[in-house]
Amino acid sequence: MANPLRDRRTAAEWAAAGQVIDIAEKLNFFERLACVVEKDLAALEPAKMPAQWRESVVSGKLEFGFADARRRVPAVACSLTVTVDAVCQRCLEVFRLPLETEAELLLLALEETADGYADQEVWELEESTLRPQDIVEELLIMALPFSAMHVDSSSCSALSAAADDQEDRTKPFAALRAQMTQDQ
Repeated sequence: MANPLRDRRTAAEWAAAGQVIDIAEKLNFFERLACVVEKDLAALEPAKMPAQWRESVVSGKLEFGFADARRRVPAVACSLTVTVDAVCQRCLEVFRLPLETEAELLLLALEETADGYADQEVWELEESTLRPQDIVEELLIMALPFSAMHVDSSSCSALSAAADDQEDRTKPFAALRAQMTQDQ
């Protein structure tokens, strides 16, 4: 059975079918997303590279339909999650980064406008057909932070080292402050 994520159809065909695609694919299935994650992990020493980073599961759902009663504006509701391996920009160690994204997208050709749909994003179609896989990859790539950092600051070795440094610093005006409070 063919994977509907890789099927190519027009946006109107996806919407008219009311296609619902449940997603449970490994990260490696999404080539562009895997390439972005791999480039981030390339900063690590080979010994620190997580062995199974391509095995993370992308899960979620795409629901195609129309945004209007006249069935003229194709749309898709997306809900996606994945946990990827990333390099913390503070401590340069690998950590697990959870990503979640939800979107309501209007599927319009480049020259079409989305008048009356202010609460939905427009997905501009450069071609007459689209692959749901491209939507999933683009949304998850856009969900990646510009600078990945540990979600829990107590897990970041750079922050705990900085806190230790704060405690060890001398305070040059502490003696002056003590003397001023004694004089009063």
